[in-house]
Amino acid sequence: MNDPKLLREKPDEARRGIQNRSGRYLPYLEDFLKLDGDHRSLLQEVEALRSKRNAASQEIGKAKAAKDEAKAKALMDEVAGLKATMPEKEKALEAASAKIREALMSIPNLPHATAPIGKSEAENVQRRLGPLQAKPFDFKPLDHQSVGEKLGILDIAAAAKLSGSRFALLRGAGARLERAIATFMLDLHTQKHGYTEIWPPYLVRPEIAEGTGQLPKFADTMYATKSSADDGKSHDMYLIPTSEVPLTNLVRDEILDGAKLPLKMTAYTPCFRQEAGTYGKDTRGIIRVHQFDKVELVWITRPEESMKALEELVGHAETVLRELEIPYRVIELCTADIGFGACKTYDLELWLPSENRYREVSSCSNCWDFQARRMNARFRTDPKSPPQFVHTLNGSGLAVGRVFAAILENFQRKDGSVEIPKALRPYFGADAITP
Repeated sequence: MNDPKLLREKPDEARRGIQNRSGRYLPYLEDFLKLDGDHRSLLQEVEALRSKRNAASQEIGKAKAAKDEAKAKALMDEVAGLKATMPEKEKALEAASAKIREALMSIPNLPHATAPIGKSEAENVQRRLGPLQAKPFDFKPLDHQSVGEKLGILDIAAAAKLSGSRFALLRGAGARLERAIATFMLDLHTQKHGYTEIWPPYLVRPEIAEGTGQLPKFADTMYATKSSADDGKSHDMYLIPTSEVPLTNLVRDEILDGAKLPLKMTAYTPCFRQEAGTYGKDTRGIIRVHQFDKVELVWITRPEESMKALEELVGHAETVLRELEIPYRVIELCTADIGFGACKTYDLELWLPSENRYREVSSCSNCWDFQARRMNARFRTDPKSPPQFVHTLNGSGLAVGRVFAAILENFQRKDGSVEIPKALRPYFGADAITP
């Protein structure tokens, strides 16, 4: 969530930031500002009552010591009256606090001052192209679903029989290629880029999804289930839409040693998303499915280091595409296209010949202290310094299925075979997949 003090003291600046995100969240900001004013008035009233009660209680002791029973009785009656009034006021204050938190949870992160201002994704800015450009084909390239089905390594029909639409099943060399891509990326990030590999749970509690901003905003895209805990009761649980959720929450309710920052974590997990609102989009292949694999990158940094960390994070994701010889470009998202919890975002898009266009394979974001405030994740520069909120960053390093699709399309041959990129051959065990 945003810093309430910033919203309160600089409302016009906050309004501009929300307006630059398209403005649809402005009502939530106005709700917060009104609720905040009412809450502070009520808080002052409750604190005044508490102060009056405490002062009267102290005076009772003094009156009794002076054997002034009449004064003591009057003071005791006053305290009794205050105690009768306060529960209702305190209950109202608690309800007001809950409403403020709800409003804050509905306000997106304010865009960073360096994010390009724009009204739609059409105003995103191309920052650079990768070193390799799309190679020409002397035949009409097929899409990855057709290539995979001809090779017998991608079976959409079998997945539909098991789970319905927007699922994929990989066979033989296809399953091996998926595993090879993921292992290659994990080795690259852990051995060369300094990340610690984590194998997290795939089910998380609601407050964990709330901590990174998935709840309540994206509840309709998440898969919810029930889990029986040790207390014998049923509890809400959510399948992770990305391993950003468990990785970032590892520092939840922690006060970290600033000398040990940044923390850099990576994980290879399945991701589960209902893809609500995408009916009719990307119905072929594995570009948009309900379950997909991803290698995630997460940073926990000191505030002054987070923007530099974002550039480094993007570079790590780019290295995967360079090593795999896949054409790509880097896009900086404009304010209207930045995700709910981010203040600045770069997308990496890889080339798909069958579509003759670039498609997103990674989104790398600086979330500033937005997630840290939700998680109460802090650090100290030294043992005596006051705790400060950390900054959190995340990015795909990369989405495995989309890399799989790009390899099938960019490395397909006229005879139907697919060349394996050189960097991947030690993991795959061959230099091609042949019919």
